[in-house]
Amino acid sequence: MIDREASLLAFNRRVLAQARRPDVPLLERLRYVTIVSSNLDEFFEVRFPDWLELVRQSAQGETRQEFADLSAQAHELIDEQYRVLNDEVMPALANKGLHILNHAERNEPQRRWVARYFEAQVRPLLVPVALDPAHPFPLVANKSLNFILRLTGDDVHAAGGAIVIVKVPRSLPRVIRLPDRLMPPGEQGFVLLTSVIRAHLGELLPGRTVEAFSQFRVTRDSDLEVDEDDMTNLRQALRTGLTTRHYGQAIRLEVVSSCPPELSALLLQQFALPPEALYPVNGPVNLVRLNQLIDQAPANGLRFPPFEPGWPQAQWPRGTSIFERLKAGDLLLHHPFQSFEPVVEFLRQAVADPQVLAIKQTVYRTGTESVLMDLLLEAVRRGKEVTVVLELKARFDEEANINWAERLEGVGAQVVYGMVGLKTHAKLLLVTRRETPRKGNTQLRRYAHLSTGNYNPRTARLYTDVGVLTADPELTADVDAVFLKLSSLAPIAGHRRLLTAPTQLHAHMLDLLRQVTDAARRGQTARVVVKVNALTDPALTDALVLAGQAGAQVDLIVRGACILRPGVPGLTDNVRVRSVIGRFLEHTRVFYFRWGDAGAPEEALYLSSADWMSRNMLRRVEVAWPIRDEALRQRVLDECVTPYLLDEQDAWTLQASGDYLRVAEQGLCAQQALMRLHGTTGG
Repeated sequence: MIDREASLLAFNRRVLAQARRPDVPLLERLRYVTIVSSNLDEFFEVRFPDWLELVRQSAQGETRQEFADLSAQAHELIDEQYRVLNDEVMPALANKGLHILNHAERNEPQRRWVARYFEAQVRPLLVPVALDPAHPFPLVANKSLNFILRLTGDDVHAAGGAIVIVKVPRSLPRVIRLPDRLMPPGEQGFVLLTSVIRAHLGELLPGRTVEAFSQFRVTRDSDLEVDEDDMTNLRQALRTGLTTRHYGQAIRLEVVSSCPPELSALLLQQFALPPEALYPVNGPVNLVRLNQLIDQAPANGLRFPPFEPGWPQAQWPRGTSIFERLKAGDLLLHHPFQSFEPVVEFLRQAVADPQVLAIKQTVYRTGTESVLMDLLLEAVRRGKEVTVVLELKARFDEEANINWAERLEGVGAQVVYGMVGLKTHAKLLLVTRRETPRKGNTQLRRYAHLSTGNYNPRTARLYTDVGVLTADPELTADVDAVFLKLSSLAPIAGHRRLLTAPTQLHAHMLDLLRQVTDAARRGQTARVVVKVNALTDPALTDALVLAGQAGAQVDLIVRGACILRPGVPGLTDNVRVRSVIGRFLEHTRVFYFRWGDAGAPEEALYLSSADWMSRNMLRRVEVAWPIRDEALRQRVLDECVTPYLLDEQDAWTLQASGDYLRVAEQGLCAQQALMRLHGTTGG
């Protein structure tokens, strides 16, 4: 099998390759560079701490060598990232009239403007700290920008502090646009905050000389660990943990490539890091902040063409009742090609409808501002019973979710935090409505939305996901049972339609794979297609290998980490793995199985919130639901499976060596085809 961490780094190499594509607009190429930095930050914050701890505790040379090999791969990727930025992306942007000017490149009027900016906006916020017994090394927050200086001068030792640390506040913008009057007509100039500070370091310490300096940034372990069995209030425990997260164990040290060895050695010693944790970079130490340049620069054809997702007018005409529509059958939405607004409208109509008595929703990542959360607040004010299962442990969204929990509880909503020891990752929205048929007694009817992606309208424009709106009595009853389990911890009998983790989903997927394997051994139809973000669960991986060995045709569309090695003779000859990296982040999870007699094979197709990872299958609350309607099932295959198996422009195939190869530079592009199919503009 392929190492999981190595596979994650390989994924980021594919993302970086997007920054080299001439068919991608230049500012979008720069954005892919920043995405790699953001991904790697999380990689070091979450994946690397365990490795570093193993190295510290283990005397085995094998463990240290594995860590050294992984570090070498990370170093190679980061070096390549800066080469792409400096040698390809930035020169191409300069040719289009967009410049980042360092001090040497700035003319005299530009330098005077920068000097005034420094004096008025920057210098008042900088506090140099000279190190001596009375001034210990200051606390350095996770991923914050800092400078280390070595001073010379007759009074340095008398005054104390040959080494000085300057912490740069996060409130200062990292990219500053120069006034247009200081640039040639039609051109835009920017300066980086690091360049502004670097040019004026001497002014921070009058009477002393800055002999050497470097930017530096420390990445820290950012996983919040709370003992759920030994606390009385999870929300309060997490709120407390958030205050210390920025100062966890140091994991990575970034410095500029010109940093003197003695300064980097001092920093490594200060943060108790091994030499492999030092990352000298040829540029600013935080490329994520270059997003500020992208935001400030005029488009001028340097961004992707605007795209407006389409409303499913033929399936649900605007202005009509969603409840009446769902009585006729399910409605499937494919984001971001189709708008997320129908989901918002479903909740909006539920809030406004006096016949709706109760609303229940799971929330994993919804953002600091959310129209859906605002609607839930309004539903409470209107007297409806509102239950929100809010996952407080959604990594890096803990604070936003805690704030929403407090606001919801403040107006009287019932907020629960799921189950101890499990993250609630399922995406469910349930509405209970009182209805009176023309003939008969008043009854309660349920309506539900199930999705592969989060209830976040912003990311719904950036991620591919599929959601289903339904009034199916059995499926909505299953959804209600999930909410009952999450809120009351009551035992639940088997679901009719829904598969849930950690109780059923893993075992059912293994059972379906066994049926496909048995059919292949009998010489019958045997087919598996799985589209997920990651495949790292050993049991599912072994089952896929066995199915392929038996003769089943196995296609895996895995965006990120994949530990299965395809194309190994005699082992995985019938297994193919591809990854699609395009304009939108692939996030849809589809599980398709076909097996049995060729004349009338059995078929199962599920959509799910879960990836094929052990954490999703065994340590999270997840759901998968079948698509039983033939027309909708065919649509899922036509939109979520077949185009991705045929994709050429954005697709990469995993080789037996563990390397990924891009299929082609031209040809079919699944995302572009879906944009044309559903969108109102774009291409």
